[in-house]
Amino acid sequence: MEKLIFLKYGELSTKKDNRGFFIKFLSDDIKKNLKDSVEIKYDLGRMFIIPNDNNFDNVINKLKNIFGIHEIIVAYKVNDRDVEFIGNTIVELLKEKKFKTFKVDVKRSDKNYPIDGMSLRKIFGGCILKNISDIKVDVNNPDITVHVEIRNKEVLIYFDSIKGIGGYPVGTLGKGILMLSGGIDSPVAGYLAMKRGIKLEGIYFESPPHTSEAALNKVKELAKKLAVYNNDIKLHIINFTEIQEEIYKNIPHEYLITIMRRMMYRISAIVAARSNAKIIVNGESIGQVASQTLTSMSAINEVVKIPVIRPVACFDKLEIIDLAKKIDTYETSILPFEDCCTIFVPDHPVINPEKEKCVEYEKLINYEDMIYTAVKNKTTIKITSEDKLEYQDLL
Repeated sequence: MEKLIFLKYGELSTKKDNRGFFIKFLSDDIKKNLKDSVEIKYDLGRMFIIPNDNNFDNVINKLKNIFGIHEIIVAYKVNDRDVEFIGNTIVELLKEKKFKTFKVDVKRSDKNYPIDGMSLRKIFGGCILKNISDIKVDVNNPDITVHVEIRNKEVLIYFDSIKGIGGYPVGTLGKGILMLSGGIDSPVAGYLAMKRGIKLEGIYFESPPHTSEAALNKVKELAKKLAVYNNDIKLHIINFTEIQEEIYKNIPHEYLITIMRRMMYRISAIVAARSNAKIIVNGESIGQVASQTLTSMSAINEVVKIPVIRPVACFDKLEIIDLAKKIDTYETSILPFEDCCTIFVPDHPVINPEKEKCVEYEKLINYEDMIYTAVKNKTTIKITSEDKLEYQDLL
């Protein structure tokens, strides 16, 4: 008998002719996360993982954060498909568990196996009742379910499953640029984009001395938390000071945020093109702030041709906060360090900006040269989930 982990693919199993591509990508993703600590075998129905150091808990904890996995199951494989042998093995495994009620579920992957599923359930159930006292069958709400899979060459026996996070393996659907601020929304948007198979790079706009080193460190910490799901993440840091100061000096203040966001979109589109990213991802949520009304989004979005994806656009704030807590970004996001989007905020920002006025006001500043300089001088760092990021300013 061999103890192992096997994975159920979930949504990946619907991919038909492309299923092999997605499963190979998932296998590679797992190898990157677990390095040389496991042996992996797979087919179109299952993926089998055998920890080399027998540390099942450590492997499972990492698998929980890998997109593309529907269920994680610790199972016992036996190569003898004799009914009596299988029944005795089930009994031995159950003796280590505490339960009062049970049911048996049998799946025959090998349709040529000489005994049908219903008969097997009765045989195994009878064997359990005969050898373990003070228990009974409950098919509706059992304490434990005994799963038996009859495969072509072996039998799998298991009892519990751990829910995976689903989605597609990161990178299967291409690359995107995440506009990563220090707020609550953008890390959640990044998580949801990665769940759909998008490999992310981040872009952060800093404005020293108006924004602090602590604000940058906070964003690095958020990138580290996202790297748990992304394997690693490149973070492009843009010095936005000159552009932001010119906007503040020359643009009517009610349009400050609108023009600022248009500049950020332009820069993000250039960085995306140079990184071979197909989309921009951000944390905009409809109606949450002045720049996120439908009119504002339209006026800001028009300056780029690249698609802009807003995964939390239809979430309310409480839903976003709940997900931020789930992925462990919330406590970092609420640290009190201002970013570009929270400085120079006017008392009454326009909520229905006119596109014509945006174009007119932008003629008041030489933004093209400033954008070129900002992109040319950007700093790019690579962050992994294992990086030892120690920022005293976050304490």
